Amino acid sequence: MSSLTYDLTLAGLAVGSAAALSGIGLVVTYRATGVLNFAHGAIAMVCAYALRQCVVEWGWPLWAGATVTLLVLAPGIGMALERFVFRPLAVLGSNPAQTLVASIGVFVLLVGGAVLLWGQGARDDAPELMSAEPWGQLTVALLLAAGVGAVIRWTRFGRELRAVVDDRQLAVLGGIDADRVAAAGWAFGSFTAGLTGVLLAPYVRLDPYGLPLLVMEVVAVAVAARMRSLPVAVLTALAIGVAQSQLTRLHPTGWGAPLLQAVSTNLFVVALLIAALALPRVGTRDALPRSATARVPTPPGAWIVAMVLFLLPLGFAGSDLHTSVQVPALGVVLLSLVVVTGRGGQISLGQAAYAGLGALFTALLAAGRFPGLPQLPELAALALAVVLVAPLGLLTGWPAISRRGLALALATFAGGVGVSRFVFAQPYAISGLSLGRPAGFEGDRAYYVLELALLAAALLTTWLLRRGRTGRALAAMRDHESGASAAGVQVPSLKLLAFVSGAALAALGGGMLGMGLRAFDPAAYDPVRGLLWFAAVMVLGADSTLGALAAAALLVGLDAGARGGVAAALIGILAVLVGRFPGGPYEALRTTAEKLRLRRGARLTAVGLAVRGRLRPVGQGAPSRPTLTGLTASGVVGTTRRDEHAAATETPRDRDRAQPAPAQAPALTTHHLQARYDNFTALDDITLTVHPGQVTAIVGPNGAGKSTLFHCLAGTHRPTHGQVLLGTRDITGLPAHARTRLGIARTFQQLAVFPSLTVAENVRVGAEQGRIRDPSAVERALRLLGLDGPVRALPAADLPTGTLRRVELARALAGSPRVLLLDEPAAGLDTAEVTALARVLKALAADGTALLVVEHDLDLVAGLADTVHVMAAGRVVASGPPHRVLDAAGSQEAPA
Repeated sequence: MSSLTYDLTLAGLAVGSAAALSGIGLVVTYRATGVLNFAHGAIAMVCAYALRQCVVEWGWPLWAGATVTLLVLAPGIGMALERFVFRPLAVLGSNPAQTLVASIGVFVLLVGGAVLLWGQGARDDAPELMSAEPWGQLTVALLLAAGVGAVIRWTRFGRELRAVVDDRQLAVLGGIDADRVAAAGWAFGSFTAGLTGVLLAPYVRLDPYGLPLLVMEVVAVAVAARMRSLPVAVLTALAIGVAQSQLTRLHPTGWGAPLLQAVSTNLFVVALLIAALALPRVGTRDALPRSATARVPTPPGAWIVAMVLFLLPLGFAGSDLHTSVQVPALGVVLLSLVVVTGRGGQISLGQAAYAGLGALFTALLAAGRFPGLPQLPELAALALAVVLVAPLGLLTGWPAISRRGLALALATFAGGVGVSRFVFAQPYAISGLSLGRPAGFEGDRAYYVLELALLAAALLTTWLLRRGRTGRALAAMRDHESGASAAGVQVPSLKLLAFVSGAALAALGGGMLGMGLRAFDPAAYDPVRGLLWFAAVMVLGADSTLGALAAAALLVGLDAGARGGVAAALIGILAVLVGRFPGGPYEALRTTAEKLRLRRGARLTAVGLAVRGRLRPVGQGAPSRPTLTGLTASGVVGTTRRDEHAAATETPRDRDRAQPAPAQAPALTTHHLQARYDNFTALDDITLTVHPGQVTAIVGPNGAGKSTLFHCLAGTHRPTHGQVLLGTRDITGLPAHARTRLGIARTFQQLAVFPSLTVAENVRVGAEQGRIRDPSAVERALRLLGLDGPVRALPAADLPTGTLRRVELARALAGSPRVLLLDEPAAGLDTAEVTALARVLKALAADGTALLVVEHDLDLVAGLADTVHVMAAGRVVASGPPHRVLDAAGSQEAPA
């Protein structure tokens, strides 16, 4: 081995050992808590600064500073995070999106705090804990990996850890202290983060932004290990470190030399892109429907106040006006997150990259340096830059089709880091690229007026994307993706629309920022900045345009009027508390005010209520707010006071003769259907027909394959063999939304309503996306299910289960389906509601609709079904009229 190869290998082992330490910490934290610690790099940076403070500033001995930093501070940070940030989220039952925001909030808080304490400048005097020789670091990494592996495999704590990872609730019921396990995992993960930071600090720039990002780039190591295997994480880290070191001997030439050089020196970023975009996705347990609440109403007069505040800078001068120029531009960037994340429900950590591309393309076009295009005026350059960047939104939009939760966060973060390292660091972007302002708008005041006009256009675009048919479809996708697809929403296309629109808005805001600063500054669009923007929008109201504008003013104003880092620290504090008020600070204030008002309000005693009842006849003095009184009791139409028998027998054809149903709806048929999960056969040779005008029921014990068959019919699972036919058309390969538009509608066992939309808007989604666009379909469905009273205007969030079941069924009926699939429709209903539901379903069957019901309530099946199929072990074991097969079904259900 040559001397150069040996030296480079040693250098690569040193880098790989530090990366292995980070990988070990990330894997252990994830295995113990299920949280990917995005703050890992920030903890490493804080510990590196703390060691420098102890040794360089205070003159402590190196061993004393290292002991305090690594054995006290680092584990203490981890335990504090578990106790005060992530344990409350677990107790409150937070969703993965809130946990992710809290993790990013910790990152932002630590970065902001470091800037406040130690400033933004880079340090080059960090103390060296170990020599440059890699053997010490490598030994530490291998010993830690071996020790953790031994603990997990052979000790009681390891068994408890595996139990908590497999099923936390079941582990707690078994007597395991899951909080203790989580605290230990966080303490160890933070210790490895601190050790990584103090080992890397002497050899890289120690600054609050660079070191956290450098450490987070090695998350690729943990992703490649599937967040589980410590040996794979260590070997991957060492291999990438050595390969990156060896590539430094290459000296490429030609036009692509700068890019190849950037790749060779950022191999961990390449690995991050491959791991996030190409490898099987991680965090499948995080890929859950994002819960949502009713949309928080805008405070009265808020827009007037916002307009006044945004017009105030026109009276400023000097540095105040120059600083204010950044606010509208940043507001446009943050509006892109409102579209993608707030309305579409898609996690996007790479919006800073699109903003930077907008600024870069605008500068290149205005300077005449964009390949193949002439020099353009600034406004034309900005417009063309937006057009060029918008399609690039597919880079993150395409992975979003098959990814959610943690997997999508990693993919978008990897995209942002890749653009920062491989585009913004190239010579054409950093070699004195300047950017002027449009002619006639050179001054700060004139340019601010132009920015306000562009901001108004961005607000209009955002308003259009959050209202009407598209806005309702986006909200449905955000609230419950599977439910939206079942309602006919083309979820993949809608995700692409959200990301492309978000990229266009971010590019517009980025170009405006560049023209305001009169230069392209890559540091203004680094991935850390993107995390800060994401956290700011989430905590101030993700679906609120006013929240985005407030976040822009807050981020610019605080850092301009005080020492840098104040805005990041404040946003970080709000983000770690996101589980306490997921709808934003205004929702928290409104809720608190309502509670205080209710506590102060006078209440009548029982005698007073009786007296008021005698003085005020029934029907007078109706409450000003719509209530649910009478809307969830028995009867199909609730408070509409219509004759119950007429409502139950009245069919959609009777109510709308202008939209007659087909004379004979097609049958839904399966032929020799088989479905497998890995090596388990869930369905085996299923052949059955759902006839029009009849109710077909499927019964059987848990695990019989009923749900799998239902998913194959609805299009949410692809069978391994066999066919699904609608009439004579083979629909086996069609997705759920395409089947909905052919006339197959479904409901869910677990309610699939859209909480942030009103009852009427929920039903309207089904009408807009369904088979037939019928203007009267919404009113007809609301009337049929007794939802045409005051309840129609109430948000679906927090409504009773019986009402929500009717909302879901009304949404399915609004699309004029020919086949209706009902997955345990009576779950959670009382006897009166089940009776009313049965009347509605019979009326639908009499109208020619083909109904398939999967149900455990055999009494309901006996009174409703025309044909019953009994399933057991993935096969149909009996079929026929209810009176012939339900005795056999009862014996099959008993063990369940």
